Amino acid sequence: MKIRIQGNSLRIRVGRSELAHFLHEGRIEDTVQFTPAPEARLTYALEVSSADTKQTQVRYSPQEVAVILAPRQVVQWSQETEVGVYTQVPIGAGDSLEVIVEKDFACLDRSDEGNKDTFANPLAGTNCQVG
Repeated sequence: MKIRIQGNSLRIRVGRSELAHFLHEGRIEDTVQFTPAPEARLTYALEVSSADTKQTQVRYSPQEVAVILAPRQVVQWSQETEVGVYTQVPIGAGDSLEVIVEKDFACLDRSDEGNKDTFANPLAGTNCQVG
């Protein structure tokens, strides 16, 4: 699982085996450790909501951020042709957090090892054009 944070945007990319685990268990997570201190870490997670909610939610607590998808979003996203879930989560005062959860596609310019456990890129076999 990969995470990217930029401004008010949070993107999570999930590999094949991670998606399979997520669909079976309802949660996947990873942790980055910043220093040797036990509290100097950030865990990021993807969960399926246990409630019958219709919207993506974000739960933040010290040392953890979790993106929580509605069950219907998970069902739709798990389909072979679906790339991701794209939502805006209100954070108050008229602001929102853009939340993106995507399948991790193979990079066209990486080795097979760099593309391990990714989804087949729909652009594979095509020529990229600049312009």
